[in-house]
Amino acid sequence: MAEIIDGKKISEEIFSEIQSELSKYKVKPGLGLILVGNNPASEIYVKMKGKKCEELGYYSVTEKHPDSITEEQLLLQIEAFNSDKKIHGILVQLPLPKHINEIKIIEAIDYKKDIDGFHPINAGRLLIGKKCFVPCTPAGIMELISRYKIETSGKNIVVLGRSNIVGKPIANLLLQKNKNANATVTVCHSATENISEHTKQADIIIAAIGKANFVKAEMIKDGCVIIDVGINRIEDSTKKSGYKIVGDVDYDSCFNKASMITPVPGGVGPMTIAMLMKNTLDSALKRIY
Repeated sequence: MAEIIDGKKISEEIFSEIQSELSKYKVKPGLGLILVGNNPASEIYVKMKGKKCEELGYYSVTEKHPDSITEEQLLLQIEAFNSDKKIHGILVQLPLPKHINEIKIIEAIDYKKDIDGFHPINAGRLLIGKKCFVPCTPAGIMELISRYKIETSGKNIVVLGRSNIVGKPIANLLLQKNKNANATVTVCHSATENISEHTKQADIIIAAIGKANFVKAEMIKDGCVIIDVGINRIEDSTKKSGYKIVGDVDYDSCFNKASMITPVPGGVGPMTIAMLMKNTLDSALKRIY
């Protein structure tokens, strides 16, 4: 039977640590949030981030714009946040409308305020092992690994997925010659043949492939550690909403075979917003740049 890796509990520990530092250093971190369009999921995410800022005593501003906003207008909004000394972190909620170039928008953010860790300067510094803002979900995974004392040095770790947000950065973090890293990392993706041949060799699986219940018990070895990043909606007539949230891992079938596992929800998800708040505090305290 697997030990549950409780991201909700660890995130609350991080929020408590943040509040202690706020009292100690007498700072007021500022977060600038930009939301474009009416994507329901994006609206929920931005609202959650704004609410957490309020709970912690951060200064936050949410600028909402219609889908029709031009790229030039959005760049002006970013520039306003770049030059605002009360704003220490800038977050543009993705995805953006198709007529806006996401890469151009990300590159416009001052990398010293890029608390999402998506700017090419931060991505490049992460790759070569220099201090930088680390994308929040990978940073959260690393915190779980550290606080649950999961051994990674020399271990075989399989990352499912190669996104710029999760797959690539977590693979690079685990490759570094650092504590809680120093692993042998395999990245599997949509073109990988016979994925189960890789997962069966894994001491740790990090699933961020975006397919509900993709990892089955027969794909893992006994004692494997599973970190499930997936958030998928599947139909469930027993729920009032008509759906339930599941991960990329078939939790029920893997639970008795794994040694440790993150639940969905309540695993990696809470860690993402915790690390966003931590990155914003680190920016306010100029710990990164």
